Amino acid sequence: MIRDKSARKPAKGTPGNGAPEKNAARKAAPAKTAKAPAGRRGIIAIAPPSFRRERALIKRGVWPVAGCDEAGRGPLAGPVVAAAVILDPDRIPRGIDDSKRLTAEEREKLFDKICATAQVSVAVASPSRIDRDNILRASLWALKRAVVALPEPPRHVFVDGRDRLDTECDCEAVIGGDGIVLSIAAASIVAKVTRDRLMCALAQDCPGYGFEQHKGYAVPEHLDALDRLGPSVHHRSFFAPVAAARAKHMPWTVEPVRDLFSVTEVEVQLDAGVEIDVSANL
Repeated sequence: MIRDKSARKPAKGTPGNGAPEKNAARKAAPAKTAKAPAGRRGIIAIAPPSFRRERALIKRGVWPVAGCDEAGRGPLAGPVVAAAVILDPDRIPRGIDDSKRLTAEEREKLFDKICATAQVSVAVASPSRIDRDNILRASLWALKRAVVALPEPPRHVFVDGRDRLDTECDCEAVIGGDGIVLSIAAASIVAKVTRDRLMCALAQDCPGYGFEQHKGYAVPEHLDALDRLGPSVHHRSFFAPVAAARAKHMPWTVEPVRDLFSVTEVEVQLDAGVEIDVSANL
């Protein structure tokens, strides 16, 4: 029996088995996908922080609204600086963003504009407070102090992070808030610029560490200086690299760790009137 193969496979371009749809789709699709310009590959657009949350509270009659943020949790030296900002809805400077997304020059310019148009306060937690309370508690203490120091008490506070502040007004913690809430972003700029200026001043007091360059962060140059010079009075004693440098240069300041599992001899004083049977099998 001879089978007609032409009945099974229609000719190209002829109707049957969805050929028109496939041909139409092929004609509609471009031959090659257009490539993105070489200099713009991998760029992801990130929306800047907005004043949306503050404006929603204003419509409900809640005002003033403050944003607060800190700078300097991670460094090995220097203070934590917290800032609180109440932006004027009618005079918001253009270009406010998360301080980490801005250059030093952009931050300096925005710092001046924010201070000229908004209510601003700053609080500082010293390295000694960080050593005493730990970095988290010292940061929250500074943030609360910054809110209390505002010229006008806020009725609502936005704070960057997951921890709310113990304030008299409502406080809302926003994770990643410096990239979402405009008031927090403004506070991040004020805190960052203030701390950078403080670290440059500390560099003159303690030369050799390079505070003016790395602002106290654990970069290789800073770690090398710690190893050579030992810690300064501006270093945070219980941060691991600082503790290691202190043990090397000032071993007498390091308390020995007690071994709780070691066996020690204990003196036992017995009453003279007590008889002990030495033959007893103890």
